[in-house]
Amino acid sequence: MTRTPSSCAGKERAMLSIDYVKEHYNDFKTQLDDRFGARFVDFLPYEQWRDYGFSIREGCEIPEPKEWTEENVLAQLKEDVEFGWEKACDERGISSSLMYEVCKSWCKVLENEFADFDEYSPYGKPLFYGLAKHYGWELPSFGY
Repeated sequence: MTRTPSSCAGKERAMLSIDYVKEHYNDFKTQLDDRFGARFVDFLPYEQWRDYGFSIREGCEIPEPKEWTEENVLAQLKEDVEFGWEKACDERGISSSLMYEVCKSWCKVLENEFADFDEYSPYGKPLFYGLAKHYGWELPSFGY
């Protein structure tokens, strides 16, 4: 595996390189509407989006790709954890299930201990809560 080292809270950490994720994309891709892919392409130049089945709506501005850093990947994971938690607490089964898989894909990228997490019930809350606790993020306490 090719790794891109980065530092976090004074500790040397590693995550998968963007080239590794691109080469092994099917290991990260999520079912139905590939919500992971919709987020992943934000890190790629627009010219590469079609390689992953994405395009931009006509009339929309082509965005600059985000830099592939641990900080930026964690920021995306945090957004996805918060959204997944909200859907789980509202007992929105399909939405929370899709976000559970997206978060697991980001965990594979980050090579953290949640990459092989398999406790879904109820509604993915154990994963969302575990990630928030692990990274020190606040989540509303309702429902769990």
